[in-house]
Amino acid sequence: MGKKIVGYFIVLAMLSGCAHPLGALFTGVQYPINATAQPRGDKMGEACSLSILGLIAVGDASIDTARRNGRISKITSVDGTNLTLLGFLFAQQCTVVRGK
Repeated sequence: MGKKIVGYFIVLAMLSGCAHPLGALFTGVQYPINATAQPRGDKMGEACSLSILGLIAVGDASIDTARRNGRISKITSVDGTNLTLLGFLFAQQCTVVRGK
């Protein structure tokens, strides 16, 4: 029984290696998604999606929508932000695109 529990925790730890930090009460993190060797652009566009109670999810957080929102023709970097309150009560994920 004890070995199974330890095994489950090891697998869980391995699966969360690529994930951003997640807090049970509150999460407010920014993380990189992609970047180029080009200098950071002077324009920024953002696109977000949100979820309420884990029951309703709306929005478009795609890179293309963020690019259009910032009127960007050449992308130099893509970042992400996550905001959550009480785990599933409210969650917002945004894609932030920078470029020229």
